[in-house]
Amino acid sequence: MTNIRLSANEDSIIILDQRKLPGKIEYLELRTAEEMYDAIKLLKVRGAPAIGIFAAYAVYVLSKTTKNVSELRAAADCVKSARPTAVNLAWAVERMLKSSDLRAECHAIHDEDVQMCKRISEYGLDLIKDGDGILTHCNAGPLATSRYGTGLGPLILGSERGFKFKVYADETRPLLQGARITALELMNVGVDVTLICDNMANVVMSQGKINAVFVGCDRVAANRDVANKVGTCTLAILAKHYGIPFYVFCPSSTIDSSAKSGADFVIEERDSGEITDLYFAERVAPVGVKCFNPSFDVTPASLITAIVTEFGVEWLSPSRS
Repeated sequence: MTNIRLSANEDSIIILDQRKLPGKIEYLELRTAEEMYDAIKLLKVRGAPAIGIFAAYAVYVLSKTTKNVSELRAAADCVKSARPTAVNLAWAVERMLKSSDLRAECHAIHDEDVQMCKRISEYGLDLIKDGDGILTHCNAGPLATSRYGTGLGPLILGSERGFKFKVYADETRPLLQGARITALELMNVGVDVTLICDNMANVVMSQGKINAVFVGCDRVAANRDVANKVGTCTLAILAKHYGIPFYVFCPSSTIDSSAKSGADFVIEERDSGEITDLYFAERVAPVGVKCFNPSFDVTPASLITAIVTEFGVEWLSPSRS
């Protein structure tokens, strides 16, 4: 499934609507800044690297209908404001606006992501062995990036080479990216995947079924604190308790050196309906109940074994080389 591409005449972006997965494969065609903003805000397109690719194509498409640089900047800023936590969105927009050849630049950003995912997958595959049990959270596969993905990349690449992994995928409440997307991607390539509720992670770890935890991320601070889907830090704490390696996979563009630590991250809070109504046939909570719905949490660097980028493995805890 192709998640993001330009239309044939390059005047719009075609995306796979990830809200409809796994039950329906539906593509949307987007032309305006408002449509592009909504696509990111409403999670029609999601995953930090994929949002970066989408943003690059968005700036290129918008450049065809805006009258001048100021108008393009305003339209691009509208798209950039859709989600505050994932750094790839702003990174891609600013890179595009600095380019003198927008068409070449947007394709370069996409092509670089494909190559980046392959390199991350190769480095990640060296961290595990045939038969290992891997726990995942949220989704860091091809639909959140390109081709192999980041956090799922080593598992998909390994499967191509004959490795037999046993993957346990957190369903990842409240948006169920693990259930709807990670499980689908892994099943499609023949990886043995078992879906679990988020609060079952302790059980599979305590039973010795997990050899490593693999997650993607949306932002990395200078001190290597990481922002990722809410619930990630809980897994890191559990992994530390059981002595299980905890690996974070991301492109180097996700590292935000302007943020000294995770305390500098703006954590997006989303609508309460994602907790009380979304994906349920009926409302599951009392009308009027207060809800708290942060989209991300921050995992301290002290809980992370290593961060894997396209440039290699950066060991954090314990220190290794």
